Amino acid sequence: MQLVTEDNITALAQQRWATAKDPRTAELMTALVRHLHDFAREVRLTEAEWTAAIGWLTATGQISDAKREEFILASDVLGLSMLVVQLNHRFSPGATPATVLGPFHVDGSPELGFGGDMSDGVAGTPLYLTGTVRSLDGTPVAGAVLDVWQADADGAYEAQLDVDEARLRAKYRAREDGAYCVRTIAPKGYSIPMDGPVGSLVGQTGISHFRPAHVHFLLTADGFEPLITHLFQEGAEYLDSDVVFGTKQELVVAFTPREPGPTPDGGTCAVPWTEARYDFVLQPCAPR
Repeated sequence: MQLVTEDNITALAQQRWATAKDPRTAELMTALVRHLHDFAREVRLTEAEWTAAIGWLTATGQISDAKREEFILASDVLGLSMLVVQLNHRFSPGATPATVLGPFHVDGSPELGFGGDMSDGVAGTPLYLTGTVRSLDGTPVAGAVLDVWQADADGAYEAQLDVDEARLRAKYRAREDGAYCVRTIAPKGYSIPMDGPVGSLVGQTGISHFRPAHVHFLLTADGFEPLITHLFQEGAEYLDSDVVFGTKQELVVAFTPREPGPTPDGGTCAVPWTEARYDFVLQPCAPR
C-alpha cells in the first residue's frame, strides 16, 4: 500500500484518472488534475478559500436555469470562452472571425424575409444591417441562414425577460446573390448581469462589467463552417475593455445616420434611421 503524501498525491490522482475508458477523457482529466494541483500549490490554497470557491460554484449552478447560463458567463469573463473559440476556429485570412456565443442565444427564432423587422414593438432607432454572405473566393453563398439576436435599449435579452414571443431575434436567408437585409434597432452597450456569483466576483475588481454595442450573428450554410460572431458599432464605448474579450477590429463597423426616406429593403422609413454594411465571408468546410 502506498501512503498518500503531499509529494505523491498528484501522481496518484493522475494514475487513477488515466484509467478512463475513453483516451480523450483520460487525457483531459489527467491534465486537469495536474493543473489544479499545481494551482493549489502555487497559491498555497487555504481551506477557507477552497470552501469559498466550492460555495461560489454551487451558487453559480443554483442561479442557472433554462434561460440563464451563469457558467457560460463565468467562462466568458475569464477569457476561456474566447480562447476556446480561437483554438477551434482558425479560419483562413480573409474569413470573418468568430467570437463567443454568449449566454443568451435562444433556439428556434422565427424566419423573416429580406428586411423583415425583428424589433417589431421594441423602442429604439431603426437600424438596417445589410451586405452579402460569400465564400473566400468571392462566390455568393445563396440561402445562407443568418440567426440574429441582440439586447434592447436597457441591455436586456429576451432570455432575461418574462415574455412569451420572440423579441429582438430572428432568422434571415441570403438571396441568390448572397445579399441579406436585417431590420432591427441600434444596439447599446450594456452591463453583464451583476446580480449573481459572476457579478459579485467581478465587482471585487477593477474590471469593467460592460460590453460595447453589438449585434450577434450565427451563420450556417451547407459546405461551410458555422460562424458565430458579432458586429460592433464603431466608436462605441467599451470596445477596448469588453468584459468577455469578444471585440475584434475586423468586426467593428460604422453605423451611419440616415434621414427619413428610402431604405435598403426597397421601403421607406418615416423617422431618422441608421445603416451598417458588412460582408460576411465564410470558411469552407475542410475536406474529409
